[in-house]
Amino acid sequence: MLSAESYRTIGKDGEAEIIIQKSRFICRAKPVRTEEEANQFIQEISKKHWDATHNCYAYLITDLVQKSSDDGEPAGTAGRPILEVIHAKKLLYTAIVITRYFGGIKLGAGGLIRAYSQAASTAIEAAGIVNRLLHQKVSLTFDYSFMGKIEYELRQSGYRLEPPVFTDRITWSVWVPAGKENAFISKVDNWTNGKTLIEMKEKKYLDLPAE
Repeated sequence: MLSAESYRTIGKDGEAEIIIQKSRFICRAKPVRTEEEANQFIQEISKKHWDATHNCYAYLITDLVQKSSDDGEPAGTAGRPILEVIHAKKLLYTAIVITRYFGGIKLGAGGLIRAYSQAASTAIEAAGIVNRLLHQKVSLTFDYSFMGKIEYELRQSGYRLEPPVFTDRITWSVWVPAGKENAFISKVDNWTNGKTLIEMKEKKYLDLPAE
């Protein structure tokens, strides 16, 4: 189960188009922080494609905040399949709108479910999945004599690094995954025999490639 420190979502806005039995499906996905953002996204697409046969959608902010709409398609054949794809991918804070221009061939209930599921997956693929992980910014200030050792260790660590700042001493900020700060501090103390000034700065979410 996802925690407040880590969750899966889409990394950016995604858009793609597929044709199924002559019907045109425009597939869009957008990362959203709130239900209001999701509804704004849906309204923008519906306004842009006011002449479309359907603008079906689903969004999932958290397990407690989610919604789907068939927008005129037979009940359960569009919005629900889109939402189920979001669930299957284990995504949060994700909104998807599928715009359909009818091509003259009816797909039937099963065909519609498959089409909207495929369209939702296509939108997510275009946006890309990321793991969003809360990080703590840790500032290290140390003497120049420790630069070689610290640089070697930090480059090996895999942590996100900001450019070092050179004054009378060196200050280097490192983004450490939340919950791993104490272990990191212990390592730094070992590298420099406790002679590094360590300060905790802000926290923010960083995107990591999904497995």
